[in-house]
Amino acid sequence: MIPAAWLWIPITIAAALAQTARNAAQRHLTVTLGTLGSTLVRFLYGLPFAALWLLGVHLAGNFPLPAPNAVFAGWVALAAVAQIAATALLLKVMSERNFTLGVAYSKSEVIQVAIFGLVFLGDPVTLTTMAAIAFGTLGVLLLSPIDRKHPFATLVAGWTTRPALFGLLSGAAFGIASVGYRGGALALAGSAFPMAAAYTLVAAQLLQTLLLVGWLLVRDARIVARVCHAWRSSLFAGLMGATASAGWFTAFAIEPVAHVRTLALIELLFGYVVSRRIFHERVTRFEIAGMGLLTVGLIVVTLAH
Repeated sequence: MIPAAWLWIPITIAAALAQTARNAAQRHLTVTLGTLGSTLVRFLYGLPFAALWLLGVHLAGNFPLPAPNAVFAGWVALAAVAQIAATALLLKVMSERNFTLGVAYSKSEVIQVAIFGLVFLGDPVTLTTMAAIAFGTLGVLLLSPIDRKHPFATLVAGWTTRPALFGLLSGAAFGIASVGYRGGALALAGSAFPMAAAYTLVAAQLLQTLLLVGWLLVRDARIVARVCHAWRSSLFAGLMGATASAGWFTAFAIEPVAHVRTLALIELLFGYVVSRRIFHERVTRFEIAGMGLLTVGLIVVTLAH
Protein backbone atom coordinates (compact mmCIF):
# COMPACT_ATOMS: atom_id res chain seq x y z
CA MET A 1 0.00 0.00 0.00
CA ILE A 2 1.70 3.20 -1.21
CA PRO A 3 0.45 6.44 0.41
CA ALA A 4 0.13 9.74 -1.45
CA ALA A 5 3.29 11.81 -1.15
CA TRP A 6 1.45 14.63 0.66
CA LEU A 7 -0.58 12.45 3.06
CA TRP A 8 1.83 12.85 5.98
CA ILE A 9 1.21 16.64 6.05
CA PRO A 10 -2.48 16.69 7.12
CA ILE A 11 -1.85 13.71 9.41
CA THR A 12 0.97 15.57 11.18
CA ILE A 13 -1.08 18.77 11.53
CA ALA A 14 -4.02 16.78 12.94
CA ALA A 15 -1.66 15.08 15.41
CA ALA A 16 -0.32 18.46 16.52
CA LEU A 17 -3.87 19.71 17.09
CA ALA A 18 -4.72 16.64 19.16
CA GLN A 19 -1.51 16.99 21.17
CA THR A 20 -2.34 20.63 21.90
CA ALA A 21 -5.71 19.52 23.28
CA ARG A 22 -4.03 16.79 25.31
CA ASN A 23 -1.50 19.23 26.77
CA ALA A 24 -4.29 21.61 27.79
CA ALA A 25 -6.14 18.74 29.49
CA GLN A 26 -2.99 17.53 31.23
CA ARG A 27 -2.28 21.04 32.44
CA HIS A 28 -5.50 20.92 34.43
CA LEU A 29 -4.83 17.36 35.64
CA THR A 30 -1.36 18.28 36.91
CA VAL A 31 -2.96 20.46 39.58
CA THR A 32 -4.72 17.46 41.17
CA LEU A 33 -2.58 14.49 40.12
CA GLY A 34 0.90 16.02 39.99
CA THR A 35 3.40 15.74 37.16
CA LEU A 36 3.94 11.99 37.44
CA GLY A 37 0.22 11.33 37.74
CA SER A 38 -0.65 13.36 34.65
CA THR A 39 2.16 11.61 32.76
CA LEU A 40 0.67 8.22 33.67
CA VAL A 41 -2.72 9.41 32.38
CA ARG A 42 -1.15 9.87 28.95
CA PHE A 43 -0.26 6.19 28.70
CA LEU A 44 -2.82 4.41 30.90
CA TYR A 45 -5.93 6.09 29.52
CA GLY A 46 -4.55 6.37 26.02
CA LEU A 47 -3.94 2.61 25.72
CA PRO A 48 -7.63 1.56 25.35
CA PHE A 49 -8.17 4.14 22.60
CA ALA A 50 -4.97 3.02 20.87
CA ALA A 51 -6.24 -0.58 20.99
CA LEU A 52 -9.57 0.52 19.51
CA TRP A 53 -7.68 2.30 16.72
CA LEU A 54 -5.74 -0.89 15.97
CA LEU A 55 -9.01 -2.86 15.87
CA GLY A 56 -10.61 -0.24 13.61
CA VAL A 57 -7.67 -0.32 11.18
CA HIS A 58 -7.77 -4.12 11.18
CA LEU A 59 -11.51 -4.32 10.46
CA ALA A 60 -11.96 -1.31 8.17
CA GLY A 61 -8.96 -2.03 5.96
CA ASN A 62 -9.09 -5.81 6.28
CA PHE A 63 -5.40 -5.66 7.12
CA PRO A 64 -3.95 -8.75 8.84
CA LEU A 65 -2.17 -8.28 12.15
CA PRO A 66 1.62 -8.22 11.67
CA ALA A 67 3.94 -10.90 12.95
CA PRO A 68 6.33 -9.12 15.36
CA ASN A 69 10.02 -9.87 15.05
CA ALA A 70 13.19 -9.22 17.03
CA VAL A 71 14.06 -6.04 15.12
CA PHE A 72 10.58 -4.63 15.75
CA ALA A 73 10.76 -5.51 19.44
CA GLY A 74 14.18 -3.91 19.77
CA TRP A 75 13.12 -0.64 18.13
CA VAL A 76 9.92 -0.39 20.17
CA ALA A 77 11.66 -1.17 23.46
CA LEU A 78 14.38 1.39 22.73
CA ALA A 79 11.86 4.06 21.71
CA ALA A 80 9.50 3.42 24.64
CA VAL A 81 12.28 3.63 27.23
CA ALA A 82 13.85 6.64 25.48
CA GLN A 83 10.54 8.52 25.57
CA ILE A 84 10.13 7.88 29.30
CA ALA A 85 13.75 8.89 29.89
CA ALA A 86 13.27 12.05 27.83
CA THR A 87 10.24 13.00 29.91
CA ALA A 88 12.15 12.33 33.14
CA LEU A 89 15.09 14.43 31.93
CA LEU A 90 12.75 17.26 30.99
CA LEU A 91 11.21 17.09 34.49
CA LYS A 92 14.75 17.22 35.87
CA VAL A 93 15.41 20.31 33.76
CA MET A 94 12.30 21.96 35.18
CA SER A 95 13.59 21.38 38.72
CA GLU A 96 16.87 23.18 38.05
CA ARG A 97 17.37 26.76 39.15
CA ASN A 98 18.10 28.06 35.63
CA PHE A 99 15.59 25.73 33.99
CA THR A 100 14.72 28.06 31.10
CA LEU A 101 18.15 27.49 29.52
CA GLY A 102 17.67 23.73 29.68
CA VAL A 103 14.22 23.96 28.12
CA ALA A 104 15.71 25.94 25.23
CA TYR A 105 18.39 23.29 24.66
CA SER A 106 15.78 20.51 24.75
CA LYS A 107 14.33 22.08 21.59
CA SER A 108 17.39 20.78 19.73
CA GLU A 109 15.38 17.58 19.24
CA VAL A 110 14.58 18.45 15.61
CA ILE A 111 18.28 18.80 14.74
CA GLN A 112 19.21 15.62 16.58
CA VAL A 113 16.37 13.59 15.08
CA ALA A 114 17.57 14.48 11.58
CA ILE A 115 21.04 13.15 12.46
CA PHE A 116 19.70 9.98 14.11
CA GLY A 117 17.34 9.31 11.19
CA LEU A 118 20.22 9.62 8.72
CA VAL A 119 22.61 7.44 10.74
CA PHE A 120 20.26 4.66 11.88
CA LEU A 121 17.60 4.53 9.15
CA GLY A 122 19.31 6.14 6.17
CA ASP A 123 16.63 8.84 5.92
CA PRO A 124 17.96 11.57 3.59
CA VAL A 125 18.56 15.11 4.87
CA THR A 126 18.32 17.55 1.96
CA LEU A 127 19.33 21.21 1.87
CA THR A 128 15.64 22.14 1.95
CA THR A 129 15.14 20.02 5.06
CA MET A 130 18.17 21.62 6.73
CA ALA A 131 16.83 25.10 5.91
CA ALA A 132 13.42 24.23 7.36
CA ILE A 133 15.03 22.82 10.51
CA ALA A 134 17.20 25.94 10.87
CA PHE A 135 14.25 28.33 10.57
CA GLY A 136 12.10 26.20 12.85
CA THR A 137 14.77 25.74 15.53
CA LEU A 138 15.65 29.45 15.53
CA GLY A 139 11.98 30.29 15.90
CA VAL A 140 11.61 27.84 18.78
CA LEU A 141 14.64 29.31 20.55
CA LEU A 142 13.14 32.77 20.29
CA LEU A 143 9.96 31.40 21.82
CA SER A 144 11.90 29.89 24.74
CA PRO A 145 11.89 31.93 27.97
CA ILE A 146 15.61 32.77 28.06
CA ASP A 147 17.36 36.14 28.44
CA ARG A 148 15.47 38.42 26.06
CA LYS A 149 18.28 40.99 25.80
CA HIS A 150 21.04 38.55 24.92
CA PRO A 151 19.36 35.27 23.92
CA PHE A 152 22.08 33.82 21.69
CA ALA A 153 24.92 34.87 24.01
CA THR A 154 23.06 33.13 26.84
CA LEU A 155 22.71 29.94 24.81
CA VAL A 156 26.39 29.88 23.79
CA ALA A 157 27.74 30.77 27.23
CA GLY A 158 25.53 28.30 29.07
CA TRP A 159 25.92 25.15 26.98
CA THR A 160 28.12 23.41 29.60
CA THR A 161 25.78 24.07 32.55
CA ARG A 162 23.74 21.30 34.18
CA PRO A 163 20.38 22.55 32.85
CA ALA A 164 21.76 22.81 29.31
CA LEU A 165 23.24 19.31 29.41
CA PHE A 166 20.00 17.85 30.78
CA GLY A 167 18.13 19.72 28.04
CA LEU A 168 20.40 18.34 25.32
CA LEU A 169 20.02 14.82 26.69
CA SER A 170 16.25 15.23 26.81
CA GLY A 171 16.19 16.38 23.18
CA ALA A 172 18.42 13.45 22.21
CA ALA A 173 16.17 10.95 23.98
CA PHE A 174 13.05 12.36 22.31
CA GLY A 175 14.87 12.15 18.98
CA ILE A 176 15.84 8.53 19.57
CA ALA A 177 12.24 7.73 20.50
CA SER A 178 10.90 9.21 17.25
CA VAL A 179 13.48 7.35 15.14
CA GLY A 180 12.81 4.16 17.08
CA TYR A 181 9.09 4.30 16.40
CA ARG A 182 9.72 4.77 12.68
CA GLY A 183 12.23 1.93 12.79
CA GLY A 184 9.66 -0.30 14.48
CA ALA A 185 7.01 0.43 11.86
CA LEU A 186 9.46 -0.16 9.01
CA ALA A 187 10.52 -3.46 10.59
CA LEU A 188 7.01 -4.84 10.03
CA ALA A 189 7.81 -5.61 6.40
CA GLY A 190 4.82 -6.46 4.29
CA SER A 191 2.33 -4.66 6.50
CA ALA A 192 0.34 -1.71 5.16
CA PHE A 193 1.46 1.56 6.73
CA PRO A 194 -1.80 2.14 8.72
CA MET A 195 -1.50 -1.30 10.34
CA ALA A 196 2.25 -0.99 10.95
CA ALA A 197 1.69 2.38 12.66
CA ALA A 198 -1.27 1.22 14.78
CA TYR A 199 0.47 -2.00 15.84
CA THR A 200 3.64 -0.14 16.81
CA LEU A 201 1.59 2.38 18.79
CA VAL A 202 -0.22 -0.27 20.85
CA ALA A 203 2.99 -2.19 21.54
CA ALA A 204 4.79 0.97 22.67
CA GLN A 205 1.95 2.27 24.87
CA LEU A 206 1.46 -1.13 26.49
CA LEU A 207 5.14 -1.37 27.37
CA GLN A 208 5.25 2.22 28.64
CA THR A 209 2.14 1.71 30.77
CA LEU A 210 3.57 -1.44 32.36
CA LEU A 211 6.94 0.21 33.04
CA LEU A 212 5.50 3.41 34.48
CA VAL A 213 2.82 1.71 36.60
CA GLY A 214 5.37 -0.76 37.94
CA TRP A 215 7.81 2.00 38.82
CA LEU A 216 5.14 4.14 40.49
CA LEU A 217 3.78 1.20 42.50
CA VAL A 218 7.25 0.77 43.99
CA ARG A 219 7.90 4.49 44.41
CA ASP A 220 4.49 5.84 45.45
CA ALA A 221 1.40 3.67 44.91
CA ARG A 222 -0.84 6.56 45.98
CA ILE A 223 -0.20 8.26 42.63
CA VAL A 224 -1.57 5.24 40.77
CA ALA A 225 -4.61 5.19 43.07
CA ARG A 226 -5.31 8.88 42.45
CA VAL A 227 -5.02 8.40 38.69
CA CYS A 228 -7.46 5.49 38.78
CA HIS A 229 -9.89 7.47 40.91
CA ALA A 230 -9.79 10.40 38.45
CA TRP A 231 -10.79 8.28 35.46
CA ARG A 232 -13.66 10.53 34.37
CA SER A 233 -11.52 13.65 34.06
CA SER A 234 -8.66 11.65 32.52
CA LEU A 235 -10.52 10.04 29.64
CA PHE A 236 -10.40 13.13 27.41
CA ALA A 237 -6.65 13.52 27.93
CA GLY A 238 -6.21 9.83 27.14
CA LEU A 239 -8.32 10.10 23.99
CA MET A 240 -6.45 13.15 22.72
CA GLY A 241 -3.11 11.58 23.61
CA ALA A 242 -3.95 8.40 21.71
CA THR A 243 -5.24 10.43 18.75
CA ALA A 244 -2.03 12.46 18.63
CA SER A 245 0.13 9.35 18.91
CA ALA A 246 -1.84 7.60 16.16
CA GLY A 247 -1.12 10.60 13.93
CA TRP A 248 2.59 10.73 14.80
CA PHE A 249 3.11 7.00 14.30
CA THR A 250 1.24 7.00 10.99
CA ALA A 251 3.28 9.95 9.75
CA PHE A 252 6.51 8.22 10.88
CA ALA A 253 5.52 5.14 8.88
CA ILE A 254 5.16 7.28 5.74
CA GLU A 255 7.79 10.04 5.93
CA PRO A 256 11.31 10.56 7.34
CA VAL A 257 11.19 11.60 10.99
CA ALA A 258 13.05 14.88 10.37
CA HIS A 259 10.25 16.13 8.12
CA VAL A 260 7.50 15.06 10.52
CA ARG A 261 9.14 16.53 13.62
CA THR A 262 9.87 19.81 11.82
CA LEU A 263 6.26 20.23 10.71
CA ALA A 264 5.19 19.10 14.19
CA LEU A 265 6.58 22.40 15.51
CA ILE A 266 3.26 23.85 14.36
CA GLU A 267 2.05 22.61 17.73
CA LEU A 268 3.75 25.65 19.27
CA LEU A 269 1.56 27.94 17.18
CA PHE A 270 -1.52 26.03 18.30
CA GLY A 271 -0.24 26.23 21.88
CA TYR A 272 0.01 30.00 21.73
CA VAL A 273 -3.56 30.22 20.49
CA VAL A 274 -4.65 28.12 23.48
CA SER A 275 -2.58 30.32 25.81
CA ARG A 276 -4.29 33.43 24.50
CA ARG A 277 -7.85 32.12 24.25
CA ILE A 278 -8.13 29.75 27.22
CA PHE A 279 -5.43 30.66 29.71
CA HIS A 280 -5.36 34.40 28.77
CA GLU A 281 -1.56 34.55 28.71
CA ARG A 282 0.23 37.47 27.06
CA VAL A 283 2.37 37.00 23.93
CA THR A 284 5.40 39.31 23.59
CA ARG A 285 6.86 40.84 20.42
CA PHE A 286 9.89 38.57 20.79
CA GLU A 287 7.57 35.56 20.73
CA ILE A 288 5.75 36.91 17.68
CA ALA A 289 9.11 37.12 15.85
CA GLY A 290 9.81 33.53 16.87
CA MET A 291 6.44 32.41 15.56
CA GLY A 292 7.19 34.16 12.27
CA LEU A 293 10.47 32.27 11.79
CA LEU A 294 8.79 29.05 12.86
CA THR A 295 6.08 29.59 10.26
CA VAL A 296 8.73 30.06 7.54
CA GLY A 297 10.27 26.73 8.53
CA LEU A 298 6.88 25.03 8.38
CA ILE A 299 6.17 26.46 4.94
CA VAL A 300 9.57 25.36 3.62
CA VAL A 301 9.26 21.76 4.81
CA THR A 302 5.69 21.53 3.49
CA LEU A 303 6.27 23.06 0.05
CA ALA A 304 9.31 20.84 -0.43
CA HIS A 305 6.85 17.99 -0.87
